[in-house]
Amino acid sequence: MLKYISPIVLLLISNIFMTFAWYGHLKHRNMPLLIVILVSWGIAFFEYCFQVPANRIGYSVYNAAQLKTIQEVITLTVFAVFSVLYLKEEFKWNYLIGFLFIILAVFFIFKK
Repeated sequence: MLKYISPIVLLLISNIFMTFAWYGHLKHRNMPLLIVILVSWGIAFFEYCFQVPANRIGYSVYNAAQLKTIQEVITLTVFAVFSVLYLKEEFKWNYLIGFLFIILAVFFIFKK
């Protein structure tokens, strides 16, 4: 069971770092762009430290399409929470509808 869960946990951690690397600077728009790029690269290093092992371990139990689907669902979930809590943006009804379609895609990707 751990071999199925550990890639998901690693991808979750990876996506938290990724979201801050890609979007965290939006809250600090007065910072010089070069500084933002360097800080984002530094954060992205830690993203890769979790993402690469997640895919390496995950590929032993999931195929590439399933891994990518898991990663996308995690990315959107982490981003939705991040945008509401960190960026203080509103979560709109049409986002929820879009996520429901993604869940439908997950169903078809994992269908035997």
